[in-house]
Amino acid sequence: MLEVIDLPGKFSLFSELWHPKIVAELNDSYVKLVKLKGEFVWHRHEREDELFLVMKGSLVIKLRERDLVVGEGQCVIIPRGVEHLPVAVQEVHVVLLEPKSTLNTGDVHNERTADAEWL
Repeated sequence: MLEVIDLPGKFSLFSELWHPKIVAELNDSYVKLVKLKGEFVWHRHEREDELFLVMKGSLVIKLRERDLVVGEGQCVIIPRGVEHLPVAVQEVHVVLLEPKSTLNTGDVHNERTADAEWL
């Protein structure tokens, strides 16, 4: 179905942190929205690249050799196989573009592992 997606409006529909919400699909990928605050877990995605687009706030993505700071209106692509740790000091709103097979915690399975759900 062809429609315009109001991202700020969609972000206003949920409050859960670290639980991705699917708002669209593109080829074999999902467009997901997620609210982040605090520190996630070190993980990697062996088969999937991830795009992080920050809509609100500032996100630090720690890599083993350095940190990336992604501000509002900026994005970064984390290539498959690269271990990373997202950190948000204040609440951050992020759009993710990633293959449908992507699990939020990648190769780690713990209490933060969550299946994305349609919003």
